[in-house]
Amino acid sequence: MADWLRDNRQTIARAAGSALALILLVILLEEESGAEIISALKRVNLWYFFAGIFTLLISRVFVSGRWHALLRSAGVEISFWQSIKLTITGLFASNFLPTTIGGDVARLAGAIQLGYDQPTCLASLIADRLIGMLGMLFTLPFGLVPLLSSGNGVAQSAFWGTLYQKGFDFIKRTLEAFKIWYTKPLGLLASLLATFGNMAFIFASLYLLTEGMGRHVPYWLLAGIWSAAYFPTLMPISFNGLVVQELSITFLLSTIGGLNHSESLTIAILIRLLFVITSLPGAFFLPSILSEMNKGKSVIRNS
Repeated sequence: MADWLRDNRQTIARAAGSALALILLVILLEEESGAEIISALKRVNLWYFFAGIFTLLISRVFVSGRWHALLRSAGVEISFWQSIKLTITGLFASNFLPTTIGGDVARLAGAIQLGYDQPTCLASLIADRLIGMLGMLFTLPFGLVPLLSSGNGVAQSAFWGTLYQKGFDFIKRTLEAFKIWYTKPLGLLASLLATFGNMAFIFASLYLLTEGMGRHVPYWLLAGIWSAAYFPTLMPISFNGLVVQELSITFLLSTIGGLNHSESLTIAILIRLLFVITSLPGAFFLPSILSEMNKGKSVIRNS
């Protein structure tokens, strides 16, 4: 029993964190009137909702391009279409198979199946995550400044604690992960530009949802809100940031975005729904790499 607990401590911690976050979300839902939430949902214009799906699909192309640029600059002869398929499969795995198969494991297993160099692909996945974090740091001030100006001491303390921990880890892992690309700056630049494209369309989806509800929140403020909500989801306390993201976005939209709690919670749930919908194409590619999952998972754990 002790060995099982030790081997599965991370999964147990994530399950406990997800359960706690879910309890908090249920409490928030109970505090809000069901009629108010339904009313907020009905106010969302379907054209804006579908436009949000379309813009988020474009962002998926950019996030695929971010990883593709790293792979190609490291000498991996992978096609852009293969990078898209593996990335979408990873997104699907993260959304629908969070307890057993991570998105990065799915991408690595697929790359191994295609015959690409395993150590290089693993390093590229780590670098891909770090560049994603770096991109979010550029838009973080647009949310951080209004949050610090709101006078919410509890929120500020929690956020600074998270930022300090993730920042220290970011610097340490960056120095280790980018060894392959020290002499390939163009690959890093292309990857960073792709993550900016990904972010721009994610923010656009969030903007479309709020506009579709009839509420105007400036685009750059929404960019800052998303970035500020992004970092808490990196904490290993839930599966794929589930519920943690919803709680963070709800809090930030109601605190500095000018929306009420019902509207904020509705937007938070809808943006999660958009991410789930746009990951569905990955279901078509997942079966072909399932045979490599255990192998890839072992590599990730031992890294």
